[in-house]
Amino acid sequence: GALHGEFGISYKYKMDVLEVIGSRVGNTLILGGIGFVLIFTLAMALGVLCAWKEERPVDRILCKVGTVTSCIPEFWLSLVLILVFSVALRWLPSSGAYAVGGGGFGDRLRHLVLPMMVVVLSHLWYYAYMLRNKLLEEVRADYVLLARAKGLSRRTILLRHCLRNALPSYLSLMAISVPHILGGTYVVETVFSYPGIGTLAYESARYKDYNLLMVLCILSGALVIACNLLAQALSERIDPRMRAQEAIDTWEADTDG
Repeated sequence: GALHGEFGISYKYKMDVLEVIGSRVGNTLILGGIGFVLIFTLAMALGVLCAWKEERPVDRILCKVGTVTSCIPEFWLSLVLILVFSVALRWLPSSGAYAVGGGGFGDRLRHLVLPMMVVVLSHLWYYAYMLRNKLLEEVRADYVLLARAKGLSRRTILLRHCLRNALPSYLSLMAISVPHILGGTYVVETVFSYPGIGTLAYESARYKDYNLLMVLCILSGALVIACNLLAQALSERIDPRMRAQEAIDTWEADTDG
């Protein structure tokens, strides 16, 4: 039946499993989608700043703080934020995606703040550090020495030349990282009781809802494969070096034939 798109009934919810997933997937897309955009936007800003201020106090402080935050387990960071902002200060709600009975945009935003903070802080520095290192590799390339000899400033070279050359790798990294960030979103959803796919996966495993768990595993696997194919296609399309190598390989194959 699964080959024909019939995955059966959820044992817990007594509904078709696709209907159960459809009612939750929107919340995960909101949390994961906004988190994804924030992570890579802020990571680019931090990576460029650290590469520009290499080995200066700003770079050293950001590297140390980022390393610490990236090593904190997501579930532990979630509990600490709940303890501080929900229990002690009572500024933000500790669970759910909206208030009982539904809420407006402001209510949804308040419920998103803590989960979003965990998602962003857990992954931000990892990608910022990778971009920083990539930019520093470009800074040490021969064309940068030529640009400096022409009188261009470090800032101009970094933004106009080095960043442009690093962007293809960064875009490919963004495509590959979707499953990584989504996996972190699942953990955050479970801790904050956020009604998304992550909480649904945890509940289906806990209550042995095999039909629902099977569909979630299939969807997760398909997402990983699709993101890797997308990353490969992006790299070949936007990176002229890969296109040139592909042309050389094709020419060599035709010559050997």
